[in-house]
Amino acid sequence: MSDAAPVISIVRSAPRSVDAVGLAVGPSGAAPRQLGLNRAAMESLGFAGKVGETLVVPAKDGPVTIAVGVGDDASISQLRDAAAAFARAAGSARSLATNLADSTDVAAAQAVVEGVVLARYRFVGEKNDRSIEHPVESLALIVSAEADKPAARGADRGLVTARSAKLARDLANSPPSHLTARDLARRATALADEHGLSVEVFDTDALQVLGCGGILGVNAGSVEPPRMIKLTYSPRRPRAHLALVGKGVMYDSGGISLKPSNPMHALMKMDMSGAAAVLAAMTALRDLGCRNQVTAWLMCTDNMPSGSAMKLGDVLRIRNGTTVEIHNTDAEGRLILADGLSLAAEAEPDAIVDIATLTGAAMSALGQEMAAVIGSDDGLIEQVEASSASVDEPVWQLPLAKDRYRKLLDSVVADMKNVGGPYAGATTAAIFLSEFVGDVPWAHLDIAGPMNVDGDSGWKSKGATGFGARLLIDLALEFNPA
Repeated sequence: MSDAAPVISIVRSAPRSVDAVGLAVGPSGAAPRQLGLNRAAMESLGFAGKVGETLVVPAKDGPVTIAVGVGDDASISQLRDAAAAFARAAGSARSLATNLADSTDVAAAQAVVEGVVLARYRFVGEKNDRSIEHPVESLALIVSAEADKPAARGADRGLVTARSAKLARDLANSPPSHLTARDLARRATALADEHGLSVEVFDTDALQVLGCGGILGVNAGSVEPPRMIKLTYSPRRPRAHLALVGKGVMYDSGGISLKPSNPMHALMKMDMSGAAAVLAAMTALRDLGCRNQVTAWLMCTDNMPSGSAMKLGDVLRIRNGTTVEIHNTDAEGRLILADGLSLAAEAEPDAIVDIATLTGAAMSALGQEMAAVIGSDDGLIEQVEASSASVDEPVWQLPLAKDRYRKLLDSVVADMKNVGGPYAGATTAAIFLSEFVGDVPWAHLDIAGPMNVDGDSGWKSKGATGFGARLLIDLALEFNPA
């Protein structure tokens, strides 16, 4: 898995021992004297101070100095991206210093640490050549005296949230032969012990006893058995109870409704990104002092074609008793989530949030930059949107519209079908899920679009993004039932 966290220090000036120093520069005003260049010289080299621009100024001795564009009045999200740009511009330098976090806002230091750490993330996996690894080993935050304590608190928080995002990336980037449902259960068990969580793992027999026909039906074609992993974080005197449900399809072939062999099919090892985000978020709660109880269900299985695989026309019985006629075996994520949502609803939490790489329709509608959010409770969705904005993991609300589209799921032989036709696919998938949450306020995150990026972009590094991990952390910390 990926590199260890860097050592963070809070300093007044850059230590001579660092390899590179990043200095914030806006589009106007005097240039920092440490750069050794005036504004005109920087502009002649193509540097205008826009967010994310960098200009590397070599030194005869001492650290390399890097001008880092921050725009006129950088937001927290822009600071995160500026820090990411600095970390990449510093190349293989492993000891960095920057004044980007010189603020009394705790969120500034958190964002800078996240930007630096996540930008340097690289998944080496099975490569023999590990030369792409350039982890940051130390990061000095250059701040004024009044920013000392906020910077220290923000840096500590940033290390935790970046660690979680890296874990989610590691899991989603792992080859499916190296991370089965059983493997993830073992990893979750070890992480639970390390991070103060209770854990229960449910195998095939236990899932049969529970009546989880959705996950068992999806698993029927696989030689790898399924696992449901239940994690619980329980602080003293919790303020509220939040339930999280994550889709963990470890590899999605489409089943009998086989996917075409194209680049997206090759990414289907990432179809467990929802479960990865939930697991990663859970590991942060104790370290960040979360005051809410959080219970998570990770629904993990392959979706494979074979002589025993689920067929079109089959009828499955979900945990809550609902029967579902299968019209597309590639609409499997909603089937395993249905069991998890049913169990979550039985726990009577104050709210349920599920997260899944669920539909190509959401990606077609919103692209790769943002996730869809759909749900039953406007107050909960507003909290999801607030956390989204805080961590720069963008979401956009799509309509549930049950009154208009629920009839598309009607079945002749069962309570409902698992697909609703060629249109409004993200909405009909959400309507399907809504049948399993009862009266509990619920929000659904469809992260099919932003689960992966083809190249480095801001805090996102090529490959799995870990999208959702930091959003869920923020939501768990700030959640307040209506």
